[in-house]
Amino acid sequence: MKIFLILILAFSFGYTNNLYIASTNLSDAEQKIVTLVDDEMSRAKKLLEKVVNINSGTMNFAGIKQVGQIFIEELNEIGFDAKWIEGSAFNRAGHLFAARGDRGIKLLLIGHLDTVFASDSSFQKFQKLEGNKVTGPGIVDMKGGDVIIIQALRTLKAAGLLDEISVQVVMTGDEEKRGSPHSLANKVLIDSAKWADVAIGFENGDGNPKTLVVARRGSVNWALDVTGRPSHSSQIFQKDIGYGAVLETARILNSFREQLEPMPNLSFNPGVIVGGTDVQLNRLTSKGTAFGKSNVVAQLVQVSGGVRTTSPAQLADAKKKMQDIVDNNLLHTTAVLKFNEGYPAMAPRDSNYQLLSIYNRISLDLGFGKVVAVDPRKAGAADISFAADHVLMSVDGLGLMGKGGHTINETADMATFSSQIKRAALLMHRLGKGLE
Repeated sequence: MKIFLILILAFSFGYTNNLYIASTNLSDAEQKIVTLVDDEMSRAKKLLEKVVNINSGTMNFAGIKQVGQIFIEELNEIGFDAKWIEGSAFNRAGHLFAARGDRGIKLLLIGHLDTVFASDSSFQKFQKLEGNKVTGPGIVDMKGGDVIIIQALRTLKAAGLLDEISVQVVMTGDEEKRGSPHSLANKVLIDSAKWADVAIGFENGDGNPKTLVVARRGSVNWALDVTGRPSHSSQIFQKDIGYGAVLETARILNSFREQLEPMPNLSFNPGVIVGGTDVQLNRLTSKGTAFGKSNVVAQLVQVSGGVRTTSPAQLADAKKKMQDIVDNNLLHTTAVLKFNEGYPAMAPRDSNYQLLSIYNRISLDLGFGKVVAVDPRKAGAADISFAADHVLMSVDGLGLMGKGGHTINETADMATFSSQIKRAALLMHRLGKGLE
C-alpha cells in the first residue's frame, strides 16, 4: 500500500527532487480553508496563551496531564477519539493519543506537551512583547506547534474536508527527557507510525518559516569512567605509577575530537566532567563534586556527553572509533565507555524531499514564498525520529516560528502563527486529494 501510495502522489503532484517553483491559484476549497483560519485566529491565540501559562516541565506530571486534557477536549470536539495513555511504566506523565477517520491517506501528526522549564523555573508566563512577538515557556518548543495541529484539524472539519483523510495525533509527554525503557516510552508513537503513510512533526525546526526539516541527526548520550593509580604527584610518569586518570581522560577526549570532528554533520560534546581523588557525579541531574590536590595523582574521572549523527551507520562508525580510543590506555589507567539509549537519526530520504516539494508549492500558492530544506546541523533530535523509518515520507518543522528555545528568552513570532496553520491545513488537504 505504501509503495503504491508514493507512486500516486508522485503522479498527482508531478514533483521531483527539485523544488516546485511555479505558483498556481488556490481552489475554492482551499480559499475556504484560508478564510476559516483567519476567522479563528482569536480562538487560536487564546488557546496558546492558556497552555503556555500551565507549567509542563518534563517531570511536572500534573502540569503535563493538565495541558494534555485541554487538547483532548479540543480533539474530542472535532470528532476524534482522544485519550490519555498513562506513563508510569516508563517513569513519565504519559502521552496524548487521538484517532479519527477510516478512509484516504493515513497521517500521523506529532507534537509534545512537555518543556525544559521545571515547576520552580523563574520563566513561567505568557507575555506580549513589541513587534508582534510573544515570550513564554515552551511557546515555540512546542506548544505553538500543538495548537497549530488543533487549529489545522478544526479548520478542515469546519470546511467539510476532514473526512477525506485518516488522522492519528500523538503528543508525547517526555520529548525533552525521554522515559525509560524506550520500548515502552515510544510504543504509541511507533505503533502510530507503522499505521501511517506520512508523519508530520510540528516542532519549530530552525525557527525560520522559509525552511522545513527533511532530516534530523540522531542523539545518543555516553558516559566515560576513567581510573588511574593514586600516588604523590612527584611519582607521576614513573613505571609503577603511570599517568593518572586526568591525563588519560585528556588523551581520550582530545582523540575523540581529532577523529570525530572530520565526520560530516557529526558532533560530539563532553558536557560535564569531574575528576580527582574522590569523585561523585549524578548523571541523572548532571551535578557532581570532586576533591583532589595538586600534589596527588588523580585516581578517578567521570564524564558525561553526547554524540549526534546523521545515520545508524555513522553512529556505529563513531562508536567504534571512540571505543578504540578508550581501549588504548596510558600506563596504569583503565577506562570504560558506555552508550545509553537515544534518538535515532531521521535520514534525508528522497520521499521526504518530495513531501517538501508539495509543501513548497503550497507556500508559493499562498504567497508565503519558497521553502527549502533545513541544514541537519540546525535540527536537533525530536519525536519524529522514532517514526521516520516506519512511514513512507516524513517532515518536521511546521510549528510556530521563533527563537530562544530552551532558554528564558524563548520568543514566538506571532506573524507566522496563521501562515503556519494555513500551510499545515493545505498540506493535509492536498495529501488527501492526491489519493483521488
